Amino acid sequence: MRIGLAGAGRIGARHAAALCQLPEVESLVVADADPARARELAAGLGGTAVAVDPVEDLFTAGLDGLVVAAASAAHASLVGAAVAARIPVFCEKPLATDLDGTFQIVSTARAAQVPVQVGFQRRFDAGHLAAREAVAAGTLGWLHTVRSCTLDPAPPPASYLPTSGGLFRDCVIHDLDSIRHVTGREVVRVTAAGANRGDAMFREHGDVDTGAALLVLDDGTLGLVAAARYNAAGYDVRLELFGSKDSLAAGLDPRTPVTSVPGGRQPRRAYEGFLDRFADAYDAELRAFVEVAAGRRANPCPPEEALEAFCLAEACDLSLREGRPVDPAEIRRTAGVE
Repeated sequence: MRIGLAGAGRIGARHAAALCQLPEVESLVVADADPARARELAAGLGGTAVAVDPVEDLFTAGLDGLVVAAASAAHASLVGAAVAARIPVFCEKPLATDLDGTFQIVSTARAAQVPVQVGFQRRFDAGHLAAREAVAAGTLGWLHTVRSCTLDPAPPPASYLPTSGGLFRDCVIHDLDSIRHVTGREVVRVTAAGANRGDAMFREHGDVDTGAALLVLDDGTLGLVAAARYNAAGYDVRLELFGSKDSLAAGLDPRTPVTSVPGGRQPRRAYEGFLDRFADAYDAELRAFVEVAAGRRANPCPPEEALEAFCLAEACDLSLREGRPVDPAEIRRTAGVE
């Protein structure tokens, strides 16, 4: 297979290396808004990779699939061009930087019947998969509480904030997708709160450095989500499920950056970031995409799923700004995406 890669930054370089390890991938075509960066990445990968310039040349390169790992603002146009060229596409979240753009991608991909897989890598994490299987098998009984957290060891640079979409769209959206995916339930109400106790840059950009949300699922299960930009102990992503028969936790292992007291266990080389914590999951989702592009597997994360997660993130953001519970249906009605 001949796979394209749009974006040669940190996540793009990681995806490029992983793709070149897949036996199905015979060649990789790399492009970036910075052509020199694309050439440098391709050269470092050896003879299986070539760089093209401009990025638009990807769509006439005879690709069997395209991986989009460019800046978020470019995602919608790149995915749209791939769909128009009938090239199966994998896109890191977000599909678009706004709800309307996300809905347009969903509509376009559905009409064209071209696979678009969205990069919610937690769906491929071994712990999250085991939790989903336990829920489906009924081994936990009925769920009463689900807790999910995403805690970054350090804040992003100030230059990232204007295009991040804010804590709930940028970060918490992963927790929201995970809760839907693992429980198989829909969220019917969210109540969110936020705080700024760190650098003033978050407040200056209308964002928060710490956020929390209470979710009510359609079967009465309660969900609790926490996210923060300041967690110096390390990168901490966990999903905990509590049921009438049993409970379990995904992401609780010797590298989880939590110290048990009194006199308890300390983490062994705590996770440094998402590329470290989800290394295996990133590899698994790319293997899945190659199979999707080849027509051998159903799409494990279609754009409709990304739209649902975006609606929930929008609901959290509205709840934060207006200080009230929000039904996600209100977001869908307002945006006309029902």
